Amino acid sequence: MYIKKSMAFIRGTGPRRLSLFAKMNSLIIILFIPIIILYSYSNDVTFDVVSEELQVSNTRQLNFLAGQIDSRISQMMDFSVIFSKDPNVRKFNGLNIWEDRYGRMQTRYVLQEKMMLQAGFEDMWPARYAVYSQQNKDVIANYDDINGFDNEYLKRNLTGQWNYGDGRPAAPGAMQAFYWFYTDSLNQSGGLTGSSLVIEASFSYENIQNMLDSYKAGGKGNPFLYHKGELPILSRTADKELSNDLIQYLDQHSPESRTQQVVKLDGESYLVSSVKSEYLDWHLIDVVPLDQILDPISFSRNLFYLSMFLLLLVGISASVLLYRNVQRPIKKLINGLRRVQHGDYSVRLYAKDNNEFSFLFHRFNDMSRQIQDLIENVFNEKIRAREATLKQLQAQINPHFLYNCLGYIINMAQMKEEEAVVSMAYNLSAYYRYTTRMEKETATVEEELKLLVNYLDIQKLRNARIEYQIDISREMMGYSIPRLMLQPIVENSVIHGVGKSYSSGEIRISGEIDGNMCRIYIDDDGPGLTPELEAALNLKMQGPLQEEMGCGLWNTNQRIIHQFGSNSALLFKQSPLGGFRTEVVWEIPPEELPAKLLKPQGE
Repeated sequence: MYIKKSMAFIRGTGPRRLSLFAKMNSLIIILFIPIIILYSYSNDVTFDVVSEELQVSNTRQLNFLAGQIDSRISQMMDFSVIFSKDPNVRKFNGLNIWEDRYGRMQTRYVLQEKMMLQAGFEDMWPARYAVYSQQNKDVIANYDDINGFDNEYLKRNLTGQWNYGDGRPAAPGAMQAFYWFYTDSLNQSGGLTGSSLVIEASFSYENIQNMLDSYKAGGKGNPFLYHKGELPILSRTADKELSNDLIQYLDQHSPESRTQQVVKLDGESYLVSSVKSEYLDWHLIDVVPLDQILDPISFSRNLFYLSMFLLLLVGISASVLLYRNVQRPIKKLINGLRRVQHGDYSVRLYAKDNNEFSFLFHRFNDMSRQIQDLIENVFNEKIRAREATLKQLQAQINPHFLYNCLGYIINMAQMKEEEAVVSMAYNLSAYYRYTTRMEKETATVEEELKLLVNYLDIQKLRNARIEYQIDISREMMGYSIPRLMLQPIVENSVIHGVGKSYSSGEIRISGEIDGNMCRIYIDDDGPGLTPELEAALNLKMQGPLQEEMGCGLWNTNQRIIHQFGSNSALLFKQSPLGGFRTEVVWEIPPEELPAKLLKPQGE
């Protein structure tokens, strides 16, 4: 019987149903087309942006690494110049006519000690220094493998430039050190005069390896130092096969001072960046596999297209089923809900077929019977929940500086600073007498300001840089606010504002009344936040408490909203003092408003 009725229904309304199906399917296709177009455009933009950002980031990091290497080399050169003017160095190169043997030993010891201190300043960049006295044919160094004074050695290396190796024969395939020789001789171009003083500064290739290893640990590159005709300096974890292929390419295409290009090696694309060292005449090279980084984007694009095709098939199939089995019951349910919305709880829904909608209609009927009772229960529960929430939020606000204050009292007592002990004890007593009084959930603005004076006096005793100013009109003093509403905000300014500033430490508390709104501003001259971080913090105040957030400001914001309504809140802005501003805004309850603000308009 059901089949006959269904067939009769289809025969009677077939053309109309097919037309609706066609419209729904056409709509699905039309919706899919702009999505695919926008995604394709977005994917291309993403691909270009990622590629460009990768190039910029790689260049920036490589420039930073080159700058670090050049900075350390510059420090060695500066030390050599300054060291050459050291009185003990001058004494070492002097005639030593009147100096005894002990004095000469003492001079050598002092020079070696200074070179050792300078050389061991950083573990990542150990340096070697040697002082050559052409006058006395002597040399002092902070390392052991010194070959003694050799005048020809000095003439060969005194070029004024950093050289890889010192001109002595090296074993095949052996890595060498970088050398720089300095003399303060006034002869032609700093040449040797026969009584010149020469400072030798050098560092091992391992110093470069240390810097390359540190750089590689933070990214996906394969950095190395390259100079045509010399063995490259690779990181200790370098891909030697890839590096050899790239070195062969660089030998044929000499890099410029700063260059960046995409190179094909063994069928794969690599981003090759080059920065020339300012002192070494070597190129710092970094190679990044583009395919490995950008392949996930291509895979995501292909997966999206496949998903869109499957979704299209599913959508067309689902449109048929939805129309047949869902549209009518949903329409019936909507009509019933509209009647309930208008207060008609006697509405009942019935289904002929035994399916999911019959269960839904049954539950709807149960809901309409119970909703009246639930309204009263929920209303009462909301009242109790609001009171419990207020107490819970107030209890969570607990200052954590008692131990520090007690430690301050102990220290001042040991130092016989009786005035400081009495002042701290008085303010601490007044502070905790107020915070431990829980019989009232609210307090006046004047009472809260007295607490802030106690708290700021305590902080001022511990940090003499803190200066505060309170400017609140007498008109605001009598208004009621939640207890401990302002203290967490001021504590935040002390810890994150003044505590992170090394110059001044000013905190300003001011307030004003704007119609039926009260505003209190807490300003500090600390480092403040960027506009982006301020916007993010304001947004977090509107959501639930997150794990990474401190509960003080969030709890204070919730207490203000619970006490005064949704028009009240905490707002964060840039302070006129240059730091951070917290603005407390609340709506004055009608019972506390002045009589002139309660008069109807037009009177």
